Amino acid sequence: MKWSIKQVGAALTALCLTVATLATVVPAVAQDYPDRPVTLIVPFAAAGPGDIIARLIADAMRRSLGQEVIVVNMGGAGGTIGTARVAAAKPDGYTILLGHTGQATQTSLYKSLTYDPVESFDTIGLVTEVPMTIVGKPGLEPADLKILITYIRERPDKLNYAHSGLGSVAQLCGLMFMSATKTKMTVIPYKGGGEVMKDLLAGQIDVYCEPATGTTANIQAGKIKAYAVTTKKRVGTLPDVPTTTEAGFPEIGITTWYGLYAPKGTPAPVIAKLSTALQAAVVDSNVVTRFGPLSMVPVSPDQATPAALDAKLKSEVKYWSALLKEAGVKPE
Repeated sequence: MKWSIKQVGAALTALCLTVATLATVVPAVAQDYPDRPVTLIVPFAAAGPGDIIARLIADAMRRSLGQEVIVVNMGGAGGTIGTARVAAAKPDGYTILLGHTGQATQTSLYKSLTYDPVESFDTIGLVTEVPMTIVGKPGLEPADLKILITYIRERPDKLNYAHSGLGSVAQLCGLMFMSATKTKMTVIPYKGGGEVMKDLLAGQIDVYCEPATGTTANIQAGKIKAYAVTTKKRVGTLPDVPTTTEAGFPEIGITTWYGLYAPKGTPAPVIAKLSTALQAAVVDSNVVTRFGPLSMVPVSPDQATPAALDAKLKSEVKYWSALLKEAGVKPE
């Protein structure tokens, strides 16, 4: 088919009009967004650390965005149910996700995901990194972490280690601990951290690794034995608990990190608005004050960015996929 000069000219004119129209749409999206409440999906149960973080951050972001940020808990299946909900949502910035460290392990742990934990999302920014604590039951004999490690080595599979479910950071911390120290413990999976803590307090669990948000009160009350925090610096709420680095095991350096995501394809100006609101939230006085007693510190504003979270996620996917494979953990 041959086109006349007149037809070619008309086609080019139509194309230019289309491009011009699209060029005006994106700024309009950015200018108008948000014109209604934003839903923040938390793929964990209510009242847990993730839920607390989400509600504090949502309140602070509301002040920047000028619209409510409504937190909706959608737990189950190691966080994959709520995460899948966001991956399938319309990419318009009105449905976003609070993910944590488990986002980096999902492809290694689950066979039939309906989304890709990296490729199905646009990153908004990091929120916080929570130190993990290595704790033991009341009356556990070893006095410090070095002695505990020797004690476990001399009793392979005699001590038990609990975690709060497939993909939980407690499971990952246990794998990291045993890999770094060349120790073996009998692993007991639970369905939640509350059940583990109950049995730890009762002396039925020997060793546990849990975010400081869930152990600080019991450590301060002397109800459980604290061996280390998994950060390079000591935690302000637990000043007497040494770090794994101090004990000679800097490779045990896991934290529970949280970040905000949007469905893939969300317009860049919308991502920018959300990231700017997050950057304001991490320095919000109420957030900083409320995070403190929970052994949490918000990230600096330069980490509450898409680039920082993207780099963190990809690095963690690489690390955990190798460690999980080495440990013989197969997708379920």
